[in-house]
Amino acid sequence: MTSSVSDSSFELKNFVLKNKESVFSLRTYEQKGSGRENAKRKADELDGLPLLAFERLSREAWIRHCFTTRAGGVSRGIFQSLNLSYTRGDDPKAVTENYRRVARAMGTDLAHIVTSDQTHTTNVRLVTAEDAGKGITRKRDYRDTDGLITDVPGLLLATFYADCVPLYLIDPVHRAIGLSHSGWRGTLGRMGAKTVRAMGEAYGSRPQDMLAAIGPSICRDCYEVSRDLAESFTEEFGPGVADFTDQEHGQLDLWECNRRVFSDAGLSSDRIIVSNLCTCCNSDKLFSHRASHGRRGNLGAFLMITPRVIDR
Repeated sequence: MTSSVSDSSFELKNFVLKNKESVFSLRTYEQKGSGRENAKRKADELDGLPLLAFERLSREAWIRHCFTTRAGGVSRGIFQSLNLSYTRGDDPKAVTENYRRVARAMGTDLAHIVTSDQTHTTNVRLVTAEDAGKGITRKRDYRDTDGLITDVPGLLLATFYADCVPLYLIDPVHRAIGLSHSGWRGTLGRMGAKTVRAMGEAYGSRPQDMLAAIGPSICRDCYEVSRDLAESFTEEFGPGVADFTDQEHGQLDLWECNRRVFSDAGLSSDRIIVSNLCTCCNSDKLFSHRASHGRRGNLGAFLMITPRVIDR
């Protein structure tokens, strides 16, 4: 059992997600117009762009964030419809249009997105204004980067998922943010702690001031792994992070592992939010590598410090 924060559950008609005390709200954005956030539409009119947002993070006016679903884009087939991967065989023009829609909903444009280069490392990049657009409108000049941190307003950090764990970090004291991808390798390597440490070194961030959110990803019930791997996690994080179902397999809880990573890094339990939303349980609404046997697109986690002046 976790001792992290859980605010409420959400369920909207025609867009129901199976969750365990989810802490998300659903916001929908018009596909036309200036990109200004519209009032929440009726739940049976989800022809716009539905984006998930942590209720706790949404109270922080100095940041904007979201986690995407499969809905609201233009991709087709197994990528339907808001695929954010250029590397899985989708039409690049469709992927760019999907990014454009998310960027507009966040109040920015393609030229201000900065993407990771995820290879299951624990490498964290300090993002500056010089990185604007890299991965979308400009070629990345960095590789093997699963974490991004910045204190520059207006840069929309982006990382990608289809069962792995999104880690959001904000420091309201120093106005700095971090966004990291943590699969089982990253979790075993304590990616969350390395992101906390990188923000401390770069911005003076202190764990006691930070707020962490563990995003939608595969749950313990859906994540069967080898017994050897489950035992490695038990050795690293202690009992309670895996159930051993037979002599060859275990059910691994990446949410609890990452909660312990943040706790061990110095964050208090009331400042660690766990989404409790499983990508595999909700593979009709969220991309899941395991549920689709690898035939899928990518979801996106996005985080930005609100620009001081925003052109609409």
